Amino acid sequence: MDIAALLSDPAAWAALITLIVMEVVLGIDNLIFISILSNKLPEHQRAKARRIGITLALVMRLALLSTLAFIVGLVQPVFSLPWQGPLDSHGQPMWELNFSWRDLILIAGGLFLVWKATTEIHEKVEPGDGHGVMDTGGKVVTNMGSAIFQILLLDLVFSIDSILTAVGMTDHLPIMFTAVIVTVALMLVAANPLANFINNNPTVVMLALGFLLMIGAVLIADGFGFHVPKGYIYAAMAFSAGVEALNMLARKAGAKKAPPGETKH
Repeated sequence: MDIAALLSDPAAWAALITLIVMEVVLGIDNLIFISILSNKLPEHQRAKARRIGITLALVMRLALLSTLAFIVGLVQPVFSLPWQGPLDSHGQPMWELNFSWRDLILIAGGLFLVWKATTEIHEKVEPGDGHGVMDTGGKVVTNMGSAIFQILLLDLVFSIDSILTAVGMTDHLPIMFTAVIVTVALMLVAANPLANFINNNPTVVMLALGFLLMIGAVLIADGFGFHVPKGYIYAAMAFSAGVEALNMLARKAGAKKAPPGETKH
């Protein structure tokens, strides 16, 4: 189907809008990681690191889209282990240890995300024990090269997940390319406000790290064949974010009611 036919096809527009929404939801994980990591840099480098990280995500996704045969091949098993789970109601094993390259990439990415989130949480709970350089305000910072390398690693994992989702939703390359470009453009717009919001609200930082820890665990489970519906994950994230928003409103209301010279805890 050519571009003109796609533009006049309501089903193509519906697929594009649906895919953009899905890609934006999947991109939230990537954006949270970029925001947390870039906030550890000196202030004058943060925006640049976010732009580089998100641009790399765009380049990687477009490159992967141009090699769809390679991407589809990533889901073919490369080796298996002789164990499987109990049979479900349909007589099929609940899980099997058949590993594809996609599975191995998800497991590696999940382990990295769990390690990184755990390290960041430890630095928040025990400040001063991190491996970064301490700035004058006591914040652990890292260097630009290290930050970009870590962002690149997670970009790869999230990009493969994103492209496989796109392939499963439409057969038309122009729709996939458009959805990816629009999604990354939205990420560029949202990156600085989200990063600043996370940086200015310490409790949100811990919540975001908890999200990353959960996402890492889900990636590992997915790599081992335990498929957790993403709707459950994002519903839990939305619920937690809603509770944190209520906490922030309660703290703000408490601060307004506090007598002059007295701080509400």
